[in-house]
Amino acid sequence: METIAPALMTDQYELTMVSAALRDGTADRNCVFEVFARRLPTGRRYGVVAGTGRLIELIRDFRFEPGEIEFLRSAGIVDETAAKWLADYRFSGEIEGYGEGELFFPGSPILTVSGKFAECVVLETLILSVLNHDCAIAAAAARMVTAARGRPIIEMGSRRTHEHAAVAAARAAYLAGFASTSNLAAGRAYGIPTTGTSAHAFTLLHDDEPAAFASQVAALGKSTTLLVDTYDISQGIRNAIAVAGPDLRAVRIDSGDLSVLAQQSRELLDSLGASETKIIVSGDMDEYSIATLAAEPVDIYGAGTAVVTGSGAPTASLVYKLVEVDGRPVVKRSENKATVGGRKTAIRRHKPTGTATEEIIYSQGVPDHQSNDRLLQRTYIAGGEVLDMPSLAESRDHLRQNLISIPWEGLKLSAGDPAIPVVIVPTA
Repeated sequence: METIAPALMTDQYELTMVSAALRDGTADRNCVFEVFARRLPTGRRYGVVAGTGRLIELIRDFRFEPGEIEFLRSAGIVDETAAKWLADYRFSGEIEGYGEGELFFPGSPILTVSGKFAECVVLETLILSVLNHDCAIAAAAARMVTAARGRPIIEMGSRRTHEHAAVAAARAAYLAGFASTSNLAAGRAYGIPTTGTSAHAFTLLHDDEPAAFASQVAALGKSTTLLVDTYDISQGIRNAIAVAGPDLRAVRIDSGDLSVLAQQSRELLDSLGASETKIIVSGDMDEYSIATLAAEPVDIYGAGTAVVTGSGAPTASLVYKLVEVDGRPVVKRSENKATVGGRKTAIRRHKPTGTATEEIIYSQGVPDHQSNDRLLQRTYIAGGEVLDMPSLAESRDHLRQNLISIPWEGLKLSAGDPAIPVVIVPTA
């Protein structure tokens, strides 16, 4: 499949607005757009900002090539004036927002895009497609990491999503604290540790299980992981240790009652002298199934479908709304979709101990700082130029620190109020 150029991620209605604004002279009005969520997905107590690093790179390279413009012209989507404008398009405005790994709540202005109306509105679909996907994955992954209580989790969901989304999902999951991924493209693109083992097909290929295990160990050494549940798990473990010896790195179980099987497998491995051989469990794992195994002798989890689909919340439900025109706040008053006008500035307030107590959002106002407040927004693009970006490792650590800072109730998997309240201070 051909990779779609970032510019053609634009929806047609955005180009309709650009064409009309160019005709009536409003295209160059100075505007401010904000990305926020009106509410969190059901059962969630926080959101996680992810994808900003990917997004800023895409905006930097956002261009309409001749072939793309010709397609738009021939399809009657743009006229000659709009076509010329698209040919010269370069984002020249400013973008600021919450750092990757920051937590967000209803109303948090996680991204602010400032510039001429036309150059900002044409980015809407690209911005929302990246952030809605990556934030959803990161939030689900963060909940799984919390449930794992320090045990590593492998991201292995590439076969359960679109091929390009798989790479983005691996990045978001790693940001959220996953230890590694099975996706090699993500490993190459983002430096994420990669790991993997054979599937049942490899065992079935051979005449018997010991032959399959011997082949894998001969190729990869005893530091590999053997999949032991193709036939009988207990016999599979015996075959694995007989072939590899007691210093085999790990066995993986991908089916059955994992709670019972983990206990039985640990006892059997220990009886065979393989007390250091780790147990990896996989098979439709989500935050709830991971939490149920907290007391069991599981060393590593493998999560696939649930993490790459947001574990029940495949989108963060973020919106991109115009909040200011030529310095004047503008608001949408639609029922259940009303907005707060004006550019927002956000701070996170903390106790002296470091525990977050509330998020305060100022509309066209100057934050009233206290000693334990932290400004949440940073500048990513100024005058169209991309500024220094935090590394993926830095963003990963930032999220870890954020999760430590919220009250413990905010980490519960059960439904409840957002981890901290949000206070919006309207325009004076």
